[in-house]
Amino acid sequence: MKGIPSVIDRLNKLLTGELTAADQYFVHSRMYENWGFKKLYERLEHERVEELEHASRLIRRILFLDGVPDVASRAALAIGTDVPSMMKNDLAYELAVVANLKEVIAHCEQVQDYETRHLLRELLADTENDHTHWLEQQLFLINALGLANYQQSAASDIS
Repeated sequence: MKGIPSVIDRLNKLLTGELTAADQYFVHSRMYENWGFKKLYERLEHERVEELEHASRLIRRILFLDGVPDVASRAALAIGTDVPSMMKNDLAYELAVVANLKEVIAHCEQVQDYETRHLLRELLADTENDHTHWLEQQLFLINALGLANYQQSAASDIS
């Protein structure tokens, strides 16, 4: 099916976002693992896999629309140096993804590409209800518990 070029272009920009997020989460998850924060490693590894699943769905849609997926482009990574900065950077990125998804959803509505809009609404719900919400909770917990107590709760058992 021949897709609308403006939709394909926007889908490729979203794809860049998903792949960039997966790269950032890959680095952050390995940093958590290295520091002994097993729970944070496991959660961020889950998020990295989800970002790749989102990318896969976007690639399939771009191909269906007879477009060429741009899997080479990436935005700059914002690698943190400690747990709070990593979470703040990840949250900022997720909020940018939410804004981009909303813009593309509105564009799809305008050009009457309802199937792409439906796919993007699913990605938006997952982004807002899962990772964005989780990151906001973690930053709240850091403030409520203090960083040392929060990090202790995120560490693996010492053997």
